[in-house]
Amino acid sequence: MKELTPIELGIAGNGKVFRNLVPAKLVEKALARGEGVLSDTGALVVKTGKYTGRSPDDKFIVDTPAVHDEIAWGKINVPISEEKFDAIHAKMLAYLQNRELFVFDGLAGADPKYTRRFRIVNELASQNLFIHQLLIRPTEEELDGYTPDFTILAAPGFKCIPEIDGVHSEAAIIINYEKHLVLIAGSGYAGEIKKSVFSVMNYVLPKAGVLSMHCSANIGEAGDSAVFFGLSGTGKTTLSADPNRKLIGDDEHGWSDDGVFNIEGGCYAKCIGLKEENEPEIYHAIKFGTLLENVIIDDETRAPDYEDGSLTENTRAGYPVEYIPNAAIPGVGGQPKTVIFLTADAFGVLPPISKLDNDAAMYYFVSGYTSKLAGTERGITEPQTTFSTLFGAPFFPLNPSVYAEMLDEKVRKTGASVYLVNTGWCGGAAGTVPRMKLKYTRAMVTAALSGELADVEYELDPIFNVQVPKTCPNVPSEMLNPKNLWQDKAAYEASAKSLAKKFVENFKKYDKMPENIIKAGPKAE
Repeated sequence: MKELTPIELGIAGNGKVFRNLVPAKLVEKALARGEGVLSDTGALVVKTGKYTGRSPDDKFIVDTPAVHDEIAWGKINVPISEEKFDAIHAKMLAYLQNRELFVFDGLAGADPKYTRRFRIVNELASQNLFIHQLLIRPTEEELDGYTPDFTILAAPGFKCIPEIDGVHSEAAIIINYEKHLVLIAGSGYAGEIKKSVFSVMNYVLPKAGVLSMHCSANIGEAGDSAVFFGLSGTGKTTLSADPNRKLIGDDEHGWSDDGVFNIEGGCYAKCIGLKEENEPEIYHAIKFGTLLENVIIDDETRAPDYEDGSLTENTRAGYPVEYIPNAAIPGVGGQPKTVIFLTADAFGVLPPISKLDNDAAMYYFVSGYTSKLAGTERGITEPQTTFSTLFGAPFFPLNPSVYAEMLDEKVRKTGASVYLVNTGWCGGAAGTVPRMKLKYTRAMVTAALSGELADVEYELDPIFNVQVPKTCPNVPSEMLNPKNLWQDKAAYEASAKSLAKKFVENFKKYDKMPENIIKAGPKAE
């Protein structure tokens, strides 16, 4: 494998470049540099400082002539000028002079037809370990003659000056699609690197006829694939790590004419409240080579305290997908037979599971309803109602209709069954009742994947306009209808109609949506 010099990275000075170090060497470097400590299982534990989650208000896309008419500009896809980008880039390159730099040349996209090469340049060895484990690790042969399709510079120590740089804070995540370059400044949260790769893939894959998805995916023994859409904290990682099914991936996938493939080579699991008995696959994946972010550990025993959210509720573990015993390697699967939308309803009124026809599926996919959970983003300390288009609006640069129409086409072509699963609260609002028990959610998902819900009797939920099963194996029937669990039925009606109105109001912004899809949504009156 060819060594790299700073000059080849566009950086002046005499700094040392470490390219594609193995995890053991990256851990040694991180420990020697004081970036973190080891847990009792050998995981590298780091604190990410001020930024313990994604900072969506600090994300920008460079507005160039080549992409101007393609990007869905707005509050999420915020433009920044080429001049400001170039100025920040120049200052960042100057900042990186004469420093140790860690480079990972990796791959995104497990299907060779759609693979893209990403070069990640890190100031921190610990962040380089993270992206080494999260992307697909190339072979020695693939590294020979390696030329990146995109480059990401990640420098947490470089602080922007908002009034000069035209950004909102000391942190900035800026994507230049035309120059195939991403800058990540000021934030030590490794998730920004991972999601920058995803944002790039969400731009290039649809151009190749591939639906890019914010979802997890797994495969049953019969080869039946399933995809789980949902925002962070709704259960994508947890529910896709099923001992009876092979894991394709936990967060980012492409759906092509050949089937589903993982964009990544690793997993990024939330750790708050992690228990071995509930999530054994994730629990045992936290070992040497894993990066733990913001998890509190005992000074003497080095044992993690997964209940401690004093730094953030968004404690995270990054590890290669091979750490999951039944991972599908390579991460590819056939056409999905089941599509599941995961939501965490803080109102406690959505059914735990419901079946959607094609029109309802498009309505709920475009709506992307959930409650943002504490810690996933900076400033979120309790559940908040949100509508995130496509269950991942911050990461999709093109018009939402591009992705929605592709999903509609693929669901119709494959005949996949679509379900909406509420992993949040049922029977009362968040804070008044416990969250839905994981064992019941798993039982409902298992029934959907196995086809056991195909022939049961359903009833229409008149408010949310979805079909609710009257029975489900291993789940008490009274739990399937949230109204049954509310002691105050009038309070249920008021809360459910309040949420339905929020759906209706949110959907008005999609002014060109077909009438059949609008009618498939909740009924506010």
